[in-house]
Amino acid sequence: MATAVFFHAHPDDEVIATGGTMAKMASEGHRVILVTATRGELGEMPEGILENGESVADRRERELEAASRSLGVARGEFLEYKDSGMAGKPSNDDPESFWQADLEEASRRLAAILDEERADVLTVYDEHGGYGHPDHIQVHRVGVRAAELAGTPSVFMATQNRDRVQELMSNAAELGVQPPDNEGGLDVDTFGEPAERITTAVDVTEFLDSKRQAMRAHASQITEDSFFLSMPDDVFALVWGTEWYIKLGASPSEELSGSLLDET
Repeated sequence: MATAVFFHAHPDDEVIATGGTMAKMASEGHRVILVTATRGELGEMPEGILENGESVADRRERELEAASRSLGVARGEFLEYKDSGMAGKPSNDDPESFWQADLEEASRRLAAILDEERADVLTVYDEHGGYGHPDHIQVHRVGVRAAELAGTPSVFMATQNRDRVQELMSNAAELGVQPPDNEGGLDVDTFGEPAERITTAVDVTEFLDSKRQAMRAHASQITEDSFFLSMPDDVFALVWGTEWYIKLGASPSEELSGSLLDET
């Protein structure tokens, strides 16, 4: 059995980008480790959702624990950096933010976990973090360097199939769903990576119940009327039934790999 470390920026990123893969690998008996760089304390929340005395970081940590149970996570760790906020915000300049973290120091923190777990696989994000969020970009930088330090044999960049996203967005009305708004700066022309770069497409259709349950665990960020959860089951399967990766050092081919372990 293998050990796979999934490295993410904030609570809820893990389920959106890689939740199905995590649940699939856990069901197959592999050891699934989740490392999260920050507690997402700058995430926006519906008014009145916090309990008395509860901070945003407290709530998001509790939600992550619940989501992790749904996904079969064996161990969860934080790198203990602050949320940097969206690109261009003053919070990007906070010296304690993940975006401002010293690359070698942050990489050593992650490499220590990779070493301890004798990780076979590490997932990070693509070079621009999917959509340009500073913390997501830093996950890529730190993760790639940590894998070098630890000698982790396989590194996969979690991404989105840009061609597929554009197709789904253009057919959203026909599918009966409301596309997400653009408040987070989402640009379908630059989101994710083009299909020609993708090396690995993991079919997670059998694990969509676990993925949806984990999304619901992040109730402060993913509400029932959100784009993520409001779509009918058949559309949910169409949108989320495949998770996409680019394996570092591998050349794309016409026949995509269907597992993070095919070449480990």
